[in-house]
Amino acid sequence: MEHIARDADIAPVAALIADPTRAAILTALLDGRALAAGELARVAGVSAATASSHLARLLDGRLVDVVRQGRHRYYRLAGHEVAEVLEVLARISARPPVRSLRQSRQARLLEEARTCYDHLAGRAGVGLLDGLRAGGYYTGHDLTGAGERLLAGLGVDVAGARHSRRRFAPECLDWTERRSHLGGALGAAVAEALFDRGWFRRGSVPRAVIVTDEGREGLSALSPSKELTSHTPVT
Repeated sequence: MEHIARDADIAPVAALIADPTRAAILTALLDGRALAAGELARVAGVSAATASSHLARLLDGRLVDVVRQGRHRYYRLAGHEVAEVLEVLARISARPPVRSLRQSRQARLLEEARTCYDHLAGRAGVGLLDGLRAGGYYTGHDLTGAGERLLAGLGVDVAGARHSRRRFAPECLDWTERRSHLGGALGAAVAEALFDRGWFRRGSVPRAVIVTDEGREGLSALSPSKELTSHTPVT
């Protein structure tokens, strides 16, 4: 049989992601935090031994890294490239059916605001980019001068983001909203600054982010749209 020419052998990586348990583990790590094997086992609904076996394969495949703190080991995604692949797969995949009130609440929280690895997604993330664009702060995958001054005033390290190896300010198509949120190095820097300002805080649901009252006011000031202030805060 004639060999098919290709630039990269994607089959081994695709096979690693395709397993349901490993997919659940990778998805749990999409909030950018490092988690212990026991936590990942609970999320995936498997035993600790099974989770450890899958994590070993993900480590060999360079999809996750391990962080050691004393006797403890914590796992995280190997980088933003892995997160981008998972987000693209989420956009083209079917949404799982909601079969309980708990699942409905979790879906609602993730749709309102969540982390996409290290930047903001969901309605909050989309609304943030809409506000920057509508205010003349962001255009053509870059900041205007006014945008640089605005974000610097919010504590965003714009210069550091510009010197990152990552793309500076790409638009990332949101898999729940089907519109773009801000990604790349700038998206990560903005998310870090807004968490530090108390505009957002981590929720009890993995990846879910709670928009605080201060955050709703701040985001509303960036945008003529009231979309972000029309939702009742979920705690």
